[in-house]
Amino acid sequence: MNLEARKIIFIQEFLKFKSEEIIFHFEEFLKIQKSTTINRFTINELNKRIDKSEKDFLNENYKTNNEIKTKYL
Repeated sequence: MNLEARKIIFIQEFLKFKSEEIIFHFEEFLKIQKSTTINRFTINELNKRIDKSEKDFLNENYKTNNEIKTKYL
């Protein structure tokens, strides 16, 4: 079965739902999928970025809000 056929079947099944709670969960899932598609970072990549940011902060390798505002405003 190709992707287009699967989408149609999915939509047909989705339209049968009567529960607002189930639809809410689908909406939330869709939001998460959209945001992760945009970012395209793996959990491992995100954790590495967090680790680096924390290390930079501890080593005082950062700029304050005022420094950034002065530079860009």
